Amino acid sequence: MRPLTRAAAFALGAVAGHLADARFADPRRGHPVAAFGSAAGRLEKTLWRDDRAAGTAYTALCVGTVAAGAVAAERALGRRPLGRAALTAAATWTVLGGTSLTREARTIGRSLAAGDLTAARERLPHLCGRDPSALDEQQIARAVVESVAENTADAVVNALVWGALAGTPGLLAFRAVNTLDAMVGHRSPRYARFGWASARLDDVAGWPGARLTALLTVAAAPEPRTAWRIWRRDGSAHPSPNAGQAESAFAGAVGVRLGGTLAYGERVEHRPVLGGELRPVTVDDIERACRLSRRVGLLALGTAVAGHAAVRAATGSRTVLGRKKRRSA
Repeated sequence: MRPLTRAAAFALGAVAGHLADARFADPRRGHPVAAFGSAAGRLEKTLWRDDRAAGTAYTALCVGTVAAGAVAAERALGRRPLGRAALTAAATWTVLGGTSLTREARTIGRSLAAGDLTAARERLPHLCGRDPSALDEQQIARAVVESVAENTADAVVNALVWGALAGTPGLLAFRAVNTLDAMVGHRSPRYARFGWASARLDDVAGWPGARLTALLTVAAAPEPRTAWRIWRRDGSAHPSPNAGQAESAFAGAVGVRLGGTLAYGERVEHRPVLGGELRPVTVDDIERACRLSRRVGLLALGTAVAGHAAVRAATGSRTVLGRKKRRSA
């Protein structure tokens, strides 16, 4: 029997990690991402200064440590493909959050369906950072659908994209970038300068995955033409360079109107409406968005496996060509 290639080991690990996320979701205790967040929080207390240079150094140190650790782990495994597959599986399970995302969304949806607006408001902060205190049923449902759309990109597709491009180090480095953005990348007096590098790096890292999320959403949509039309027309209207891609495609795929006024504590944002001619969100649309998110995640897994094989083939071809040129010289 021929040994597993590196591309096959990545494929085996990515599928196993995806299945682990689907079966077990995120562990309630001892999650590696939570451990990273705790370590990054302690480091922030030491390095924080109200300037971009300090924030850039902080971001580079946090992300660089994770990436370097992953590279070292891969090298330590050498040519042991099953070990590499196990490492990829563990990393994939660590970085994916699709099952936890849809579970939280469905929990809120069940509360709304039961008429328990108080419970839905109490649960919403587990899914997004909006102030739920003044939101009615329709507004909470809209917030949930928007969060499912955006986090399908961040918690599923983007990580798999970077896994396809850079293997296990790509998976873990992207999750580190995205976690730092959630910690220090938001606009506030404390993080306006210090969090600038984390926010900008997250924008750059999320660019390819956001567009792939939109494309896969179109492919998975019941009415692909509507999803394509809303995405191409409204995707760039969002203030975020990436969030609007997934949200507009989801709006067209689910057939609902997203966007509008949002409240984050004392900060109020008036965002453009996505899919303005479509109907308002209802509670039933939460389940539709969750099913769509799962389909997109499966398509992203297949794309990542095929993409990584293509990257390995291309880099392998260049390596062989370089060796032949050196020998001929």
